Amino acid sequence: MLVLTIYILTFSVGFPANVFTFATLLGKARRRVSPSDILLLNLTAADLLLLLFLPFKMAEAAAGMTWPLPAALCPVANFCFYSSIYLSSLFLAALSVERYLGVVFPLQYKDRRRPARVMAASVVLWLLACSHCSIVFVAQYHGGGNRTPANRSMISSPNISKISSPTVSTSEISTTKGANIQDISGPTGCYDDFSDDQLSFVLPLRLELFLVLFLLPFTVTIFCYINFVRALLARPNIPLEKKQRAVGLAVATMVNFGVCFAPYNLSHVVGFVEKRSPDWRVYALLLTSLNAALDPLVFYFSSTAVQRAMARVVVAMQDKLRVVVGWYYGARSPGPSQNESEGSLT
Repeated sequence: MLVLTIYILTFSVGFPANVFTFATLLGKARRRVSPSDILLLNLTAADLLLLLFLPFKMAEAAAGMTWPLPAALCPVANFCFYSSIYLSSLFLAALSVERYLGVVFPLQYKDRRRPARVMAASVVLWLLACSHCSIVFVAQYHGGGNRTPANRSMISSPNISKISSPTVSTSEISTTKGANIQDISGPTGCYDDFSDDQLSFVLPLRLELFLVLFLLPFTVTIFCYINFVRALLARPNIPLEKKQRAVGLAVATMVNFGVCFAPYNLSHVVGFVEKRSPDWRVYALLLTSLNAALDPLVFYFSSTAVQRAMARVVVAMQDKLRVVVGWYYGARSPGPSQNESEGSLT
């Protein structure tokens, strides 16, 4: 139930926040688009991709971590889910590079700061993440498909030894076959239990995902934000509010990488060393979904348009709350008594 609860909370918080951010950034981009707006729009799109397929993960968690949906949806849902994870890490890194170049090399970067180049880079990042995550389609059917829990129970079942025994009766054989058929037709896991042949194919590719799509972007992000913050803090003419936003952006991004992405990607390394998928991998994958709820903090510190839109929402909510409170106390306050009314008339 913990997995299902976290997924529901992530969806409840992340979906409206990302829809609001996407609409705000899209409205700003229609008037005037900047490279950071393009990167933030792509980051929001990646989060929405994860959130749109999160109900599939909810259904899986509600069914006891078995796949209750049609088998054809399993690789599709996982492809979109994993792609959104690595798209987020890539675009967070790209956003750090854009901030770093704009502050440390303002004159040189200003001449090359063209939206068309950022859009081309965004397409490359989408292709990079999606091409790597397409291994879910190959791994799903590599070596004859997943070795499901039902297959394991059938292999280890004592009924198999009964079938090979010369003293077993025909009725017992038919009963055993019927039980095994029932096991096979029951619900199975989705992309979570592989044969040795599949693991020899999947584990090296997972290690590549760790190196190329996590460790490299994380290293670039750390380097860029450390120098970005140092450059801003060293300039006395920069307003304090802008410095605080820069620090907030760096902290929110580092928390995102450290809490959401690091455990799951470290499971790739552990799995490669141990030659099997770690048992705690499902909980590490659970943390990655929190990225969709934490990214709005990055949007808030990155875009003044998002800040102003959120400020307008807060003001509107305060006005409505003030009206409701005034109506509530006005309705509870007693009116003038009859004697007071008569005295006022005389």
